[in-house]
Amino acid sequence: MDWLNRFNSVWSLDFEFSQPPGERPSVVCLVAREFHTKRLIRIDMDALTTMKEPPFDTGPSSLCVAYFSSAEWKCFLALGWSLPTYVLDLWCEFRNMLNGTFPASGWGLLSCLSHFGFDSMLATEKTEMRDLAIRGGPYTSEEMEALVDYCQTDVDALDKLLPAMLPLIDFPRAVHRGRYMKAVASMEYNGIPIDTNILSMFRRQWETIKLDLIRSVDHAFGVFDGMTLKRDRFAAYLIRNGIPWPETDSGQLSLKDDVFRDQVKTYPQLSPLRELCHALSEMKLEKLAVGSDGRNRTMLSPFASRSGRNQPSNNKFIFGPSVWLRGLMQPQHGHALAYVDWSQQELGIAAALSGDPALTRAYASGDPYLEFAKMAGAVPATATKKSHPAERSAYKVCMLATQYGMSEHGLALKLNKPVAFARNLLRRHRETFPVFWKWSQAQVDTAMLTGGLQTVFGWRIRTIGGDNPRSLANFPMQANGAEMMRLACCMATEAGVRVCCPVHDAILIEAETDVIDRVVMETQAIMREAGRLVLDGFDLESDAKVIRHPDRYMDDDRGVDMWDRVVRLACEADAKQQT
Repeated sequence: MDWLNRFNSVWSLDFEFSQPPGERPSVVCLVAREFHTKRLIRIDMDALTTMKEPPFDTGPSSLCVAYFSSAEWKCFLALGWSLPTYVLDLWCEFRNMLNGTFPASGWGLLSCLSHFGFDSMLATEKTEMRDLAIRGGPYTSEEMEALVDYCQTDVDALDKLLPAMLPLIDFPRAVHRGRYMKAVASMEYNGIPIDTNILSMFRRQWETIKLDLIRSVDHAFGVFDGMTLKRDRFAAYLIRNGIPWPETDSGQLSLKDDVFRDQVKTYPQLSPLRELCHALSEMKLEKLAVGSDGRNRTMLSPFASRSGRNQPSNNKFIFGPSVWLRGLMQPQHGHALAYVDWSQQELGIAAALSGDPALTRAYASGDPYLEFAKMAGAVPATATKKSHPAERSAYKVCMLATQYGMSEHGLALKLNKPVAFARNLLRRHRETFPVFWKWSQAQVDTAMLTGGLQTVFGWRIRTIGGDNPRSLANFPMQANGAEMMRLACCMATEAGVRVCCPVHDAILIEAETDVIDRVVMETQAIMREAGRLVLDGFDLESDAKVIRHPDRYMDDDRGVDMWDRVVRLACEADAKQQT
């Protein structure tokens, strides 16, 4: 209880709200209870709309407690209230306590109550009341009373969980995780600007243009029969072009998207085919969550992955579907977007945490892949990216693969080289960066012997037997990268930067066109500081790509051809329909 006693008040709270896909929340009711005095506050929709500030203290002498609290802070924003200073999110802490395991009932509030031995309302009753809130008003007085009562059951649950979980909560790191949930609320509230005219045309014409799209792409491959990619035709194409391809356990060519994605990195000529297959199998344009104000909003699902990274829905989030569809992102008139990403973030993290001086030197060179080739004696000291592109490419693949514990056979397949060639590359990496390899093995040993690993800010993973050593070796880079991203998002939103969303090792921001360059510089300074705080003073640099209206977002050359094809075919189909 020592940590709770540092605050004058500790408020457990919960909102009920309605939020159609892509929209901001419409608040229904609020219930809050102070932990020490047991003072209870119940406020319905009509009363909430008249309130200019929260009905309880949210300043630095108060702690606000909630479960998956980004929803609560979005309600604060919808009501025009300032966000609380300190937040404790029991969902984050429950997730952190059991990360690496799989609770039978999932990660929801009912599961958390069950884990700590508490009874709760039936799941069916909870679903009924949640559906009533989601339906939106107007509500009868009886319905509103029932909703407030239901809202109070979640606050009652928080009051039970808080003292039970306190001995297991890692303060003040838990409050730092709560801080990120406030940033998540701000980012979800902001959303991402979308060209709704083009999106509407895509939705109207998608079924119409599928066959035309296949024909426009497949003429270079000859692997489709109608709407179906034929494995025998694809095998013939691969043989003609000397491209090796992974197989399933049954000996068939694997057509999984992650296999295509990996192969495209080595054989970029396959990119149009991969984008086509992905679009045909995965893309559900009607599920992309775009609100009436033309902005893509969906749950970022913070802390949902084992590494603590976000896991938003691939169907609802604009960065989820095929790369070419990101062309829908377009800043509004007078505004600009900027995609600011750390340069070789995971490599820099590996250098900083391992303390390997050679890896640090390679990262500091600005081109760690070419520097690795120079250190290994594969190219002369005067080599450049232009003079030795093949060597640099091979050493880049090796350098990235080692962070994921790729075997010599996997590396050989990725490089389309003999296993002996890959084995020699991995040997050179071990000889060039011995401190990194010793540190990496120590991480795996620690995880196996102690039952877990944790980041510099306390995000944990529990090992329960059967864990993949490659995954454990990669955890420090991924999870500390996630810590860095969370901290940067917190610092940026608190500094007034309009952050739209995080994307792995990048932040998408928005500003007026005349100030975007200054905001980019401010964001890069924040990201540099976040890196230093996570990596104990180690400097990570970042790159920025600015998109000014009327330009639209594109991932360099990735997906541009597919975007142009789809737009052309959709426009032609629209024109035919109109005539």
